[in-house]
Amino acid sequence: MEVALRDLGLDNTMISAIHDMLEFIDDTEKPQHPSRTFIRDNKAMKSTPADVIELPNSYNFVVDMPGLKADQIQVHLEDDNDLVVCGERRRRDKEEGVKYLKMERRFGKMLKKFDLPDNADKEKVSAVCEDGVLTVVVYKSPPPQPKKPKVIEVKVGAAQQRGGAGGGGVGEGSTGEMKASDWHESEASHGESDGTKKD
Repeated sequence: MEVALRDLGLDNTMISAIHDMLEFIDDTEKPQHPSRTFIRDNKAMKSTPADVIELPNSYNFVVDMPGLKADQIQVHLEDDNDLVVCGERRRRDKEEGVKYLKMERRFGKMLKKFDLPDNADKEKVSAVCEDGVLTVVVYKSPPPQPKKPKVIEVKVGAAQQRGGAGGGGVGEGSTGEMKASDWHESEASHGESDGTKKD
């Protein structure tokens, strides 16, 4: 292939760059096989039974861990949002003189991962193991309190404090009503001013 590229008039730098590109393509096309750890953990998660219960103030994660003591179980938070429960039940076949004639009980790794809800309080987590059953309690965060509306005091303006100066025709303390006698006197004065007199 290199001879064919040289026949095309390409220099060594260009030929080297083409080789690197082809090697990169070959690497990306290779199938990515899962690791043994991934396969083992995936199998352990499928074979470890668990219940998730929501209560008014908490979430309860109940996991079967048969044959394990409390100090053989690990509970931790991963990536700040994943609750991880794991343990391992080992066989006794490594002990001298031990030989299994029949084996039906499950041995090996026990693993369970839970995605915590958004309102879970990561600082309030407790775990209790009793009779081979692990119960992890994650308390809920209190709901946010609604903001109270800000009350703005309405103050009396300066013009109103002076009694509405400059805007009115009715004097201070006046009710704004005109009596009948005042109306007749007003009409009489208008009649005298234009030269007429009413009887």
